[in-house]
Amino acid sequence: MDLSDTSSARSSSLDDLEIIEPLCAVFRRRLKAEGLKYTPERAQILDAILSMDDVFQADRLLESMKGQGFRVSRATVYRTIKLLEDAKILQQVLVDSEQAHYQLAYGTHSAGLIVRTDTHEISSIEAPGLLELRNKVCAELGLKPEGHRFVIYASAKPAPDA
Repeated sequence: MDLSDTSSARSSSLDDLEIIEPLCAVFRRRLKAEGLKYTPERAQILDAILSMDDVFQADRLLESMKGQGFRVSRATVYRTIKLLEDAKILQQVLVDSEQAHYQLAYGTHSAGLIVRTDTHEISSIEAPGLLELRNKVCAELGLKPEGHRFVIYASAKPAPDA
């Protein structure tokens, strides 16, 4: 194999890479724009969110952090979640009107959620083609897409009468 073939193959694969900025850098930049600081507590909350499985509630996040020995207040968790939403790192998921749920939004692949209205279970689903559809609709309207949500609300089918 010719060395020039190797370097050109490496170069083309590097051109295809999408560089995703670390979330802490995105969050720091947003905080700085708002005149706020990236505190150790905010960093711990972001790290805890990144380690959570998919959709979560703020109170569950707080319990998890306290269970791991972090000293963080409920107010700090809720304020930080709001700042993460403003930075488009988190998005609220509409499950029911009683408790807010959140999921990581920044840099994630195109997926969706199924919310069982009868059991309140939430499951992630793959949604191939959704990103392309979103981009096409925005392009047709002359808009720049900044995100999307795809949630299906469903319940079990009633058993047919026998």
